[in-house]
Amino acid sequence: MNKGLFGFLSLSVALLLGALYFSNTIQKPFITTLNRIKTNYNEITRLVSENIKKHFIQAKQITLLEEKLAMYENNHLVMRQLASEINDLFALNQSKLSTNPKVQLIRTNSYQKFGNLNRIWLDVDDYNSSRIYGLTYKEFVAGIVIEEKGKALGLLNRDIKSSYAVYVGNNKAPGIAHGNSSKNLIIKFIPTWFIINIGDEVTTSGLDKIFFKGLKVGKVLSVTSSGGYQNAVIEPYFKSNNPNYFYMIKKIK
Repeated sequence: MNKGLFGFLSLSVALLLGALYFSNTIQKPFITTLNRIKTNYNEITRLVSENIKKHFIQAKQITLLEEKLAMYENNHLVMRQLASEINDLFALNQSKLSTNPKVQLIRTNSYQKFGNLNRIWLDVDDYNSSRIYGLTYKEFVAGIVIEEKGKALGLLNRDIKSSYAVYVGNNKAPGIAHGNSSKNLIIKFIPTWFIINIGDEVTTSGLDKIFFKGLKVGKVLSVTSSGGYQNAVIEPYFKSNNPNYFYMIKKIK
């Protein structure tokens, strides 16, 4: 390359760089293009980073759920083994007692009436309408199941016709839980010689043959006396307005 051509190319490059530096008209399309490339790069980087995080979070969550499922399955097997050994012990001692509880997972169909969140139709296979059943959600008491027009109708805790036997506090004061169409429940017919404290836990007694003994219902908010008995207002643990599934206690022993 001769000196003249090299000098011409050097001058051309210098003029182009000067024009880019000093001219907004020439700078604008270059800057716009560069900014667009930078924005696209940052967006792609962000999406890739988020997807990587989601993948690891989901993988961790799946692992955690698998561990919990294994734990629940193990506990279920242990409980079945204990029930089997207890029945064997009863048989060995020629006792007529036995333990064979039955719990069924059931699905909700719809509300009985629009606007009433306390009554729901339930999809129950092999439904026996001759008795009342206990209804639980996770580890909490949710209500009872009664027959209505030959079908299973769930009366949730807040329903005024939902009632079952309970114990209040560590001294196991007996009482009857009732709904009152409000957010809290009422425990009636508690004998006056039992001391009831605010914060006492309410659990099922199992004496009504509807629930197992010891299922959690709620905690005491206030106590009053009326007609020779005590009444307690309790805050229920179960508060879900529209769960899709419940457990129905078909047999307690």
